[in-house]
Amino acid sequence: MSKLETNTIDTISGSTNLTLGGTNATDITIPSGVTITNNGTQSGFGGVNTPAFAVYNSGFQSTTSNANTKATFDTEVYDTASAFASSTFTVPSGQGGKYYFYAWMVYVATDANATTQHLQFYKNGSGTGGYSEVYAGYSSRNNNLVSIKSLDLSAGDYVEIYGTVNGTGTTGFSVAHFGGYKIIE
Repeated sequence: MSKLETNTIDTISGSTNLTLGGTNATDITIPSGVTITNNGTQSGFGGVNTPAFAVYNSGFQSTTSNANTKATFDTEVYDTASAFASSTFTVPSGQGGKYYFYAWMVYVATDANATTQHLQFYKNGSGTGGYSEVYAGYSSRNNNLVSIKSLDLSAGDYVEIYGTVNGTGTTGFSVAHFGGYKIIE
């Protein structure tokens, strides 16, 4: 083994790439206690929480009382992998892993007979086993529901938001927000 001691390694004039290792190199080891200072742009290590998306519905979505209804979204705030379409997030190829999701809705029921409202994440068309619920029972009641969920997903899996509002008057969602991102593992 040879040892090279120096203070600076730089490219030759006219060159823009510097390569450490080569044909026979498989690892570059950085000893414990060494700090790597990045004054440029990093790529290929570390991580980012993508794909990521955030969407909302700016209007009112009417529902049928007691019917589990897929929430619709008309505005994308961001969608880093173009993975959100038709009110559904679909995991892109090669992006399986753990994901964190959040949802927020304002539920509307215009009668005193409204008793429950639900918010649930669906994975591949099935409920995920947990939901947020509120009991109302007041005339013209608006309620906020917030829910979060962590899911293990594979490429092609999809996630949607469903809600239920019961009542004999007008029922629906007046505002809905939905977002999520891949968790760095």
